[in-house]
Amino acid sequence: MTTTATFPLLSFAAVRERLLAREETALLDVREEDPFAQEHPLWAANLALSRIEIEAWRRIPRRDTLIVLYGAHDGIDLAPLAAQTLASLGYTNVHLLDGGLEGWRAAGGELFRDVNVPSKSFGELVEHERHTPSLSAPEVKALVEGKANVVVLDARRFDEYQTMSIPSATSVPGAELVLRVRELAPDPATQVIVNCAGRTRSIIGTQSLVNAGIPNPVAALRNGTIGWKLAGQVLDHGADRQAPAAVSAAHREQAQADAGRVADAAGVRRIALDALQALETPGRTVYRFDVRTPEEYAAGHLPGFASAPGGQLVQETDHQVPVRGARIVLADDDGVRASMSASWLAQMGWEVYVPDTVPSASALTETAAPASAHPPVAVAVSEIAPAALSALLKQPGTVVLDVTTSANYVKRHIPGAWYVIRAQLAQALDGPIPSAQRYVLTCGSSLLARYAAADLRTLLDARGKADAEVLVLTGGNAAWFAAGLEAETGETRLATPRTDRYRRPYEGTDAPAEAMQAYLDWEFGLVAQLGRDGTHHFRVI
Repeated sequence: MTTTATFPLLSFAAVRERLLAREETALLDVREEDPFAQEHPLWAANLALSRIEIEAWRRIPRRDTLIVLYGAHDGIDLAPLAAQTLASLGYTNVHLLDGGLEGWRAAGGELFRDVNVPSKSFGELVEHERHTPSLSAPEVKALVEGKANVVVLDARRFDEYQTMSIPSATSVPGAELVLRVRELAPDPATQVIVNCAGRTRSIIGTQSLVNAGIPNPVAALRNGTIGWKLAGQVLDHGADRQAPAAVSAAHREQAQADAGRVADAAGVRRIALDALQALETPGRTVYRFDVRTPEEYAAGHLPGFASAPGGQLVQETDHQVPVRGARIVLADDDGVRASMSASWLAQMGWEVYVPDTVPSASALTETAAPASAHPPVAVAVSEIAPAALSALLKQPGTVVLDVTTSANYVKRHIPGAWYVIRAQLAQALDGPIPSAQRYVLTCGSSLLARYAAADLRTLLDARGKADAEVLVLTGGNAAWFAAGLEAETGETRLATPRTDRYRRPYEGTDAPAEAMQAYLDWEFGLVAQLGRDGTHHFRVI
């Protein structure tokens, strides 16, 4: 290793060696989500520089985790500043990727497109190796319209299902399938169809039911709602069918036996609840997740466990568990959802545990999520109440800068406010943001705005504008709208492009057919990319 400034460089070869050896490594892309999604290494996780103080302590809980950063964007390398920020948060083992993303490419490293790539590529490998059964959109449409003995189960989040769904489909998020399928298809002759928006959750959901050995014929809807739309078929919108909350004792017992058998075959480890602390040995990161629904989690969960519904956890492992090689503990209250979710994580190469006995109701003592700790803001900034800001905006001299997500900004924002990505404040000041005697920073709650305000104060001082006032809106946009003050919608003032979020080709109802087809073509090529990359440790049972 050589050093740059105070941070050592780690080469592509050294990072690859760690991944192959399963040594804990957090390879972090500190750009915004859209540039990250254009190309990145398989095991890179996105932790945007703009949000490091908000997310780092939660997503990378061990401060001596080996961290490797990269993130050049528009000619500016964000990684050194990200490294300094992480060091200020107490991280002691921070490195820069030698040569950044271009160095990775030049060394022959494979680069992947899109988000949640480990899970999506794993899903393609599952289908490739297990020949997961599927039916085309026209075949499923014929079954539904012909009133055949068929049930369609949508394995996505409920909000995604409500946006657009297959006619007659019932929402059963992925981790719920094995637990609830017998309530929805008690006749073993009933054809069960599992769908999602594209391919991954359809494949994993279908294969979950196959692995669990349910007697019904099971098939994925090939290419999900994308395939349905590309076939020229009409989707439902606003559907609200959900699986029954209650599961009979007989069905639960059978599902427990099935899930336990699958988990054992996948290499899931079992541990007593009172032994969990023993997993937190020096040099090992432990993530604890409750994989039930958010509503069940809120009603009571094991202390110290975060909410991560199992289907989405398997789909978004890179976001929830950015430290490759970490230990994962999953819990539920039925012995089914944790075991099934864990079976997939184990096949993806994670060291994953479930309790050796189902936690009793008396053990689910917490009703709030684990408290989020955030570092103090480096520069003290004064605040202004919504009513006072409203009065100031009736006169010249005040500029509002909104560092919320671009989606929330477009939905509604303070009239006249500029949307700006926090990490691009300097460029925005050189661009469209007008010079002012007073700047007011806001976001949803003003949590992120406080850090952005400190950045702005430093930038203004360095530019000889120490007399300009910098304030934070107390309570943020939420407080402004709660006060009944005026709102504006749309992309009215974008000081920076909306690169904070990558627009998935399968989300919403207006995706072009070309984009949807290109997305499917990309998924079909993931197995070959996995082979070229060679660091995945996937093992399909």
